[in-house]
Amino acid sequence: MVLMPSTPSTTHPIHPDTHIGHVHYIVGDLERQIAFYRDILGFKIHWHKGNAAGLGAGDDDLLRLTQLSGARIVRGTTGLYHTAFLVPTKWDLAHLLRRIIQTQTPVHGFSNHGTHLAIYLPDAEENGIELAWDFPKDVWPQSFGDMLRRREFDLHDLLAEIEKSPMRWDGIRTGTQIGHVHLHVANIEAGDDFYRGVLGFDYPYKQLPPPQYARQMRFFSAGDYHHHIGTNIWQGENAPQPPADATGLRYYTIVSPNADEHSRLVSQVHQHGIASEMTLDGLLIRDPSGNGIVLVSALAKNS
Repeated sequence: MVLMPSTPSTTHPIHPDTHIGHVHYIVGDLERQIAFYRDILGFKIHWHKGNAAGLGAGDDDLLRLTQLSGARIVRGTTGLYHTAFLVPTKWDLAHLLRRIIQTQTPVHGFSNHGTHLAIYLPDAEENGIELAWDFPKDVWPQSFGDMLRRREFDLHDLLAEIEKSPMRWDGIRTGTQIGHVHLHVANIEAGDDFYRGVLGFDYPYKQLPPPQYARQMRFFSAGDYHHHIGTNIWQGENAPQPPADATGLRYYTIVSPNADEHSRLVSQVHQHGIASEMTLDGLLIRDPSGNGIVLVSALAKNS
């Protein structure tokens, strides 16, 4: 496959240690959503105040939920496709699979991407979830096309991982993080221009997907990770943005590794004329499809 050019010359590449922080959803039923993440997936409740809550593995919030009166599920719009919760070991993913089986929780599917194993399922309000574990980097595919190739997902092999450790599983553990977010967008090229041309992410392997995929999806990464952000037009070209009373993604966070890098990224965003709003959570911007993004530095991400 031909290597594609890196990020546009007018854009500084995003720092390789940039990562995705917590995601924030608008929900219609806060208690039901808390129960799903706590009782099925083993999330811990970090805080719960009025109509909002923060959940995770006991350290930084991974998921924040805010209940909006009258919020409803709306399909066919831009917004969240899924959030990937990345667990630290294969053993952790095996326990999540067993928990899903024990609770008879519906799943959308399973994938072995070569870079990671993934279990796909919806939460209680149809927000997409990917439960993921990364293979060691030295066995990752060496091209984007190879990463997209179908591979066997051996459920029995994964479940056998449980017997390799006598530890008791007590929910998701410290070290679990947001691996990536995958978004529905209205225009694939406009999303590309924003995530590469404004924020400075690059394609994994510095390669576009094969042509049959590139027309409908893109992946973007910082450093040499397989992807931090995915975009697709699977809700249709020029899909509308969700209405104000829709459940789903309020924003996700992009975490710079230090204050200097955060300031540089914010300046770059402003130089490109991107509208922004300072909020209690950080600097809120939106991609061309209206997906909310909060820019923070590592020291401020959970303050």
